[in-house]
Amino acid sequence: MPAKKKAPDFEASLAQLETMVEQLEKGELSLDESLQTFEQGVKLTRECQTILAQAEQKVQMLIQQNGEVKEVPFEMPEE
Repeated sequence: MPAKKKAPDFEASLAQLETMVEQLEKGELSLDESLQTFEQGVKLTRECQTILAQAEQKVQMLIQQNGEVKEVPFEMPEE
């Protein structure tokens, strides 16, 4: 039986994406390398968007009260 594919880790994907952006901004990659890096970046961006959408759905399900979704604004704690 094939091994179950591990779900991508949001933080790791985001860190990898940031590294790719830095590489592209330096302008030291060849055109081919730039295109490959950009393509990987688009893939990672989509994976991150999917993870965030799933997290949002979970939060909405947890906030449900009496069969209705009660939208509560998310507020970051002040530092």
